[in-house]
Amino acid sequence: MIVIDTSALIDCLAGARPVSYLLRNAVERGERFLLPSLVLFEWLRGPRQPAELAAQEALFPSEEAIVFGPREAAMSAQVYRLVKRPRQREIDLAIASTAIVREAQLWTLNPDDFSDIPNLRLTALR
Repeated sequence: MIVIDTSALIDCLAGARPVSYLLRNAVERGERFLLPSLVLFEWLRGPRQPAELAAQEALFPSEEAIVFGPREAAMSAQVYRLVKRPRQREIDLAIASTAIVREAQLWTLNPDDFSDIPNLRLTALR
């Protein structure tokens, strides 16, 4: 199971879509992806085109987005206290915590933003 980060979602569905083939390959291999509601928020606040929104809904329906609930909140608070310089990283920490709680990997195109988070498994799709 893979939690998708905003960076990967944007590069898969917006503009030139430079890494969309990685998502397609993973889906063909049977990988299951989860879209956190916080990633959905970051995605929707950007300047999205109707075709991009339609693609997102086809692949990651908004109604199926993973809710940021009490387990994720508790994990995020724990992670916040453990990492250096957590301020201004709250959403990234919360997205990472969503993956940790679900024992899933996180797919991000910004691995340095997550490298100091304990118990987080990053994936580099191929």
